Amino acid sequence: VASGLATALSRESGTGFRNRARHAVYRRWGEDMDAQSIRQMENACRLPVSVAGALMPDAHVGYGLPIGGVLATRNVVIPYAVGMDIACRMKMSVLDMPVSSIRSEEGRLRKALEKATSFGVGGGFSPRKNHPVMDEDWSFSPVTRQFRDKAAYQLGSSGGGIHFVEFGTLTLKQDDLGRKAGVYCALLSHSGSRGTGGQVATHYSRMAMTLHRELPRELAHLAWLDLDSNAGQEYWLAMELMGRYAAANHHLIHRDIARALGVEILLDIENHHNFAWKETHFGEEAIVHRKGATPAASGAIGIIPGSMATPGYVVRGRGNPESMNSASHGAGRRMSRTAAKNTYTWNDGRKFLAEHDVVLISAGLDEVPMAYKDIHAVISTAQDNQLDF
Repeated sequence: VASGLATALSRESGTGFRNRARHAVYRRWGEDMDAQSIRQMENACRLPVSVAGALMPDAHVGYGLPIGGVLATRNVVIPYAVGMDIACRMKMSVLDMPVSSIRSEEGRLRKALEKATSFGVGGGFSPRKNHPVMDEDWSFSPVTRQFRDKAAYQLGSSGGGIHFVEFGTLTLKQDDLGRKAGVYCALLSHSGSRGTGGQVATHYSRMAMTLHRELPRELAHLAWLDLDSNAGQEYWLAMELMGRYAAANHHLIHRDIARALGVEILLDIENHHNFAWKETHFGEEAIVHRKGATPAASGAIGIIPGSMATPGYVVRGRGNPESMNSASHGAGRRMSRTAAKNTYTWNDGRKFLAEHDVVLISAGLDEVPMAYKDIHAVISTAQDNQLDF
């Protein structure tokens, strides 16, 4: 459903901010969205720096820009439109082991998971793991300089909340991705740039809001940094470093699990979200923020997971210009974390997981599958004109 900004918004008084005469337009996919997410997208299109937007079918409320929101801007970057967990990403490895081992060797797989990565907000490793990303320059920003040691400690860890590492199967219905049609044992992970990425996001978001005090309250979290400024360049370099750091985390997790099991990795696929890219859209160069949205340029391979008890999808982008080459990044929440905790019990969650033949090692109640949208509906919406799979 195409959706622009049909309602004229009155000028703000006393803030120095004036609404554009004509707001940037956005395209929306899907109907299962809360009014607040839509309002956040519309607010983003009020910014004087906005070019265009897109709202993915898994959209739900975030800080400033909704999760599942895509926003193109002119020569500025919006830290909150990138997201708090910079460069959060998906990675899948196909392992050279029989699918039957998921059940027959459950104990060994569990030990491999627990040994090769660390879960929880403060999780890390001592002794620390090694990766060339830690040999890069971390001194250009006061944040990366201050938190480099923490990043080194957390290298190879997964974090908590929505982040996970799991074993499952990949089904190829036809020959593709360099493999024959069939069912394969696969390892899937979802995590980002850990505590240091969060510190980068917090520091530069506050800086942007300080620089743009003229923004009304509902737009404050959409404050931007000019890329021609020192602050904008500093954030951009930090964001890109956090992207490489997040990739390093996943590389180590998959490598060390494969080593613990004594198996080879036959194929790996990965993509990230919560990032900003310099791209050309609608005839001009723009900064494209994909906050909880997957890059889906023509032919690009991506991973869109469901909840812990529903399938994920390996997809190929169609390069739809209206979505600015973007697609969903998951099922998307249908209720807040607080609402999930107040609505369900672990008896509900365990029953649902048992019905779907899922063994859960650990998770928070706010991550029960019932708190998420139907991944099949999300994918069906995107399949119309965004994705092939």
